[in-house]
Amino acid sequence: MFMDNGSLLGLLFNFWTGLAVIAILLLKTSIKMVPQNTAYVIERFGKYNATKVAGLNFIIPFIDKVAYYRTLKEQAIDVPSQSAITKDNIGLTVDGVLYLKVIDPYKASYGIEDYVFGVTQLAQTTMRSEIGKIDLDKTFEERDTLNVAIVNAINEASAPWGVQVLRYEIKDIEPPRSVLEAMERQMKAERDKRATILESEGERQSAINVAEGNKQAKVLAAEADKAEQILKAEGEARAIEMIADAKAKALHTVGEAAATHQGQKAVQLDLATLAIEAKRAIAKDSTVVLMDGKSSEAGSTVAEAVAIVSAMNQSKAFDA
Repeated sequence: MFMDNGSLLGLLFNFWTGLAVIAILLLKTSIKMVPQNTAYVIERFGKYNATKVAGLNFIIPFIDKVAYYRTLKEQAIDVPSQSAITKDNIGLTVDGVLYLKVIDPYKASYGIEDYVFGVTQLAQTTMRSEIGKIDLDKTFEERDTLNVAIVNAINEASAPWGVQVLRYEIKDIEPPRSVLEAMERQMKAERDKRATILESEGERQSAINVAEGNKQAKVLAAEADKAEQILKAEGEARAIEMIADAKAKALHTVGEAAATHQGQKAVQLDLATLAIEAKRAIAKDSTVVLMDGKSSEAGSTVAEAVAIVSAMNQSKAFDA
């Protein structure tokens, strides 16, 4: 039985078409596009063979297979709430968030069945251990120190798992209700104490300021009084000096005028007038005045005054 040419060509076409399809399927199976920050763990005949990182990779179809897909991104894992007892025997409920990253896909695949579960359990036990080393007050004051201690302890224990804990953050620390009430009373007492201290400090500072103000006022008043007295004394001294200068000038002018002949006559006239006025005043103020007959006359009074002026002019005591 023989095949014609058309049947032979159809058979060849189907053969090459099937072969091409098989080749395409094999090529598609052998090509593995690994995404960024991802690693594929390859096994050959059930045994670890290689770790494929981001990019274009090839495997042998039906012989190699992708056993594990591991993300290399940082992962945030919620740590469930857990109970812990502090050093001073106070029960707490604590929860947190764990941030980790796979640094060795081989160890993360073969070192532990589930590294997320393992690290979470390790974080809880480490948290209880670290809280048991400190008192209740320290758990609130030293959260950063507590977080660092937990991270160091977890990294030391999880090194064979190929993961690294980057940080651990405590979200909430919840003590018993009775402890919360006691802490609230303590905080209220501390606030009242600070308020009392601040109030007393304010009153003290106010009293100091008032005393300083009174002191400054007294000092300024004393300085002002002192300055006033100095100015008054200087003014009086200046006035006395001016009066003395004026009298000196007046006496000098009178002396110059009295040195002339006409000045002598004026002086004699003035003295006579003064003598008359003096006797008149005596006569007015006294009930009895004893006078001789000559002295009672105005002419004799003028003559006496002229004689006194003449004697003063002739005396050397009045010479310049």
